[in-house]
Amino acid sequence: MNVREFIESVKGDSPPESLGAPVAALWWDAKGDWAKAHGLVDELETREGMAVHAYLHRKEGAVSNADYWYARAGRSFHHAALQDEWNALVAGLL
Repeated sequence: MNVREFIESVKGDSPPESLGAPVAALWWDAKGDWAKAHGLVDELETREGMAVHAYLHRKEGAVSNADYWYARAGRSFHHAALQDEWNALVAGLL
């Protein structure tokens, strides 16, 4: 699946089954379901999961919590626009 196909898939009712939890979380985030997105990465102990977790807390406005998860993911705070970060995460995870 490429980024264009992923974005098209957001028009559906559920994410493609082939997606891993971090990118599925970004799919739910694109649908406006932050809680469902967060639930997919809340206890995921992978760098990818923690990076998406950080993004979600940043989007929520919980900057200190986001900073914690960015550090756990081995990343510095991402200062681009939220949509730019979402795009970069999707591209990197696909």
